Amino acid sequence: MLKSMTGFGNATVEAGGLSVTAEVKTLNSKFLDIYCRIPRQFSDKEIELRALLTQQLERGKVELSVNLARTSAVRPGVTINRPLVLAYVSDIKETANSMLMSVSDSDVLQLALQQPNAYLTESADPGADASEYATVRAAVEEAVRRCNEFRQQDGAVLEGKFQEYIQTISDRLADVEEQDVRRIPAVRDRMRNSVSELLNSDTFDQNRFEQELVYYVEKFDISEEKVRLKNHLGYFLEVLATEEANGKKLNFISQEIGREINTIGSKANDASIQRFVVQMKDELEKIKEQTMNVI
Repeated sequence: MLKSMTGFGNATVEAGGLSVTAEVKTLNSKFLDIYCRIPRQFSDKEIELRALLTQQLERGKVELSVNLARTSAVRPGVTINRPLVLAYVSDIKETANSMLMSVSDSDVLQLALQQPNAYLTESADPGADASEYATVRAAVEEAVRRCNEFRQQDGAVLEGKFQEYIQTISDRLADVEEQDVRRIPAVRDRMRNSVSELLNSDTFDQNRFEQELVYYVEKFDISEEKVRLKNHLGYFLEVLATEEANGKKLNFISQEIGREINTIGSKANDASIQRFVVQMKDELEKIKEQTMNVI
């Protein structure tokens, strides 16, 4: 089953007068690159949250954002971060005025209190802190789960596209095989003429004669390339259907497919086959582009 590196998931969990909203965004990247934006009071838990993201999301550029909002009176041991809240209020009012909007003071204050780090923890209450982190963890886990669902859905779409691309290449390979049957007599006539010229020559050279035969056989025979290409296409679909299908393996197989297509194009020396080769290359480029977004 394919899984895309592009995904998004968000979740809100409320408990004990605290509302936690977590958002997870992922984009394609060769390696795992994690960026976390979490409230300062949980900065000591960042490594733990990173481990969760690493285990569940595997590859890609990952952005985690966690925001807190109080849904009831502030619990004991927590005070309002007045300087920061005042800055939020000022910024919100300036933004509203610049847009010629009228906003009540109570609405501005409520919005400011919902911004990151609007509250400060004064006295440590291990039980309360553990309870709040449990809420944060639950929100992050749910956001990650939804992000993975998004990735799987996008991966299913990619899988369908890969199957279409491979089928098109297979169809063009069938066209190549059909044209190759008509091409062989022309190649045979060309070899016969070259051999006749050598045999009728007064300066006939046995070594040169053998070299010519080897040259023509290697130059025009694409039988092995057709077989290998067909095998690579089948293997691509086989890997695509497995549970552990991954972008790196699919990208490697696509390189092998490209190698055989290029060899067929260089050996065929036939206009019709060249057109089929160009069409196969077009589909292969689509495959390579999409494998970059597969985990």
